[in-house]
Amino acid sequence: MIMITKNFDTLEEIFYSHSTNKIIPGLERIKRLLSRLGNPQNSFKSIHIVGTNGKGSTGAFISSVFKASGYKTGFYSSPHLESPGERLLIDGKQLTPEEWINAAEEVVKNIFPDEDLPSYFELLTACAFYLARENNIEVGVIEAGLGGKFDATNVMDNTICSVIASISIDHTEYLGTTLESIAGEKFAVVKKNVPACFSGVDESLIPMFKNFCAEKNSIPFIVSENVKLSDIKISPEGNVFGFQSQKLNLKEVHTVLIGKYQINNAALALLSLSCVKDLFPKMTDEKIYEGMRNATWPGRLEIISREPLIIFDGGHNYDGVKQLCESVKSLWPDKKIGVVYTAMRDKNFMGCLELLNKNLSPSIYVTTVSNMARALTPEELVHSAKKFTWQNIPEGFNEPVEAVKKAANDENDVVIVCGSLYLIGALKMEINSGHV
Repeated sequence: MIMITKNFDTLEEIFYSHSTNKIIPGLERIKRLLSRLGNPQNSFKSIHIVGTNGKGSTGAFISSVFKASGYKTGFYSSPHLESPGERLLIDGKQLTPEEWINAAEEVVKNIFPDEDLPSYFELLTACAFYLARENNIEVGVIEAGLGGKFDATNVMDNTICSVIASISIDHTEYLGTTLESIAGEKFAVVKKNVPACFSGVDESLIPMFKNFCAEKNSIPFIVSENVKLSDIKISPEGNVFGFQSQKLNLKEVHTVLIGKYQINNAALALLSLSCVKDLFPKMTDEKIYEGMRNATWPGRLEIISREPLIIFDGGHNYDGVKQLCESVKSLWPDKKIGVVYTAMRDKNFMGCLELLNKNLSPSIYVTTVSNMARALTPEELVHSAKKFTWQNIPEGFNEPVEAVKKAANDENDVVIVCGSLYLIGALKMEINSGHV
């Protein structure tokens, strides 16, 4: 008898054969699908996270604290780096391909022939909610995919806190071309009579956030107004800081997620936890310290190798690259930097190249992501990069691995790989398959 091993390729085939590649605004399809599944998204308390940058890291901190506190926790995030299995973690662990496939088969049974097909993300989200219920989670940390108001995750009736990470210009084709229009899509997830927390990094958006909260009778909490941070220490080994809010007073919070921007994400996570702490009696200060210390999140200033020092960062928009540059300068001042870079053609790659050039004065090695039409070619990026002066003549590589090897061999003290999470995912697959 031949044993057929189910894997995530099989899952992807199910998703693609039962979904549309069109972006159709509205929540009608996902709500209809979830209703037929018995509304699994309402079977647990949920914390809903939206924003442009920092959603994943903030969610990782929050879910790690719930796990440390002894609550069965589901963490749903996007995108994935290597396989869809990364998108739902139950107490920090992935489910098997078989579990995902069984869920997908159950979900697609509820798509009727005369209806519009759901999107890939809607199918994925329905499966994640179904699996969360099947695994009897007590709390779900749910990250939006794109936007907020019409995101497939914005369907939960049991949300106990809405969390808005930093907001910047991105996905303008779907969310609008101004910061205010994008923020409006994010703030729209605020629920009636449910507390809402905002990073407040862009202070110009705070009045708008407060207005949305007032309309929903939601109490607004803002890191820049409701949190006092003290004794901040940032190093390549991790961050340490003191945190004080109305309900939490923590002396030395340790995190292994490095970089200046992770202080803001950690503070937003702790502020959110302080809003719901009374609902979870097992969440003591000691468990919060433990959860924050144990939180990990791949592809964000992630140290892949120390000899040579190679860092993966998924910063792919202007604000993300700006934060990356600030962190690199503070963590590795006066070091010789090599940057391996690629970008999707719908991103502000010229702005990102300018930021990297101006802030890090690096050598530049550009590459691409194979079999992805959205990805710029090395030739296109070399042409763009030559508009700036680098420490080297810009070099292009068809294979990302070759770009990393060249950057490491050129005696750079630090090699930063950035520009696209797809690039990070492709390189991680190469590493895990033993090709690097």
